[in-house]
Amino acid sequence: MGVDEQTVDQAAKAAPAPEEATTTTAAEPASATRYPIAPGYRVNVRTGPGTSYRIVRTLPLGSRVPIYCQKPGERVTGPYGTSNLWCNIANGQFISDTYVLTGSDGYIAPRCD
Repeated sequence: MGVDEQTVDQAAKAAPAPEEATTTTAAEPASATRYPIAPGYRVNVRTGPGTSYRIVRTLPLGSRVPIYCQKPGERVTGPYGTSNLWCNIANGQFISDTYVLTGSDGYIAPRCD
């Protein structure tokens, strides 16, 4: 997800994102760890691990997401570096790890099948 894939809201970067601005799915367990999306970014969610995959939705500012599994894919640059690692946040929905604050440059969840 390159620069053309994201939008930055300068006002949102200056103010912390509200905790209640989250994205959930019906199948998500209540105890799932949720990771914050980089402040000021609306991130495109895709059907696979790359920018050539179809966009299924866009996460709003201040989103926090679960990560069920991760897999390698297209190498992209985001606010947290450059990586080919993609996070599965729901059934058939992926975002680049470079937009998620996980505290790690590597895998923090099992590899996707």
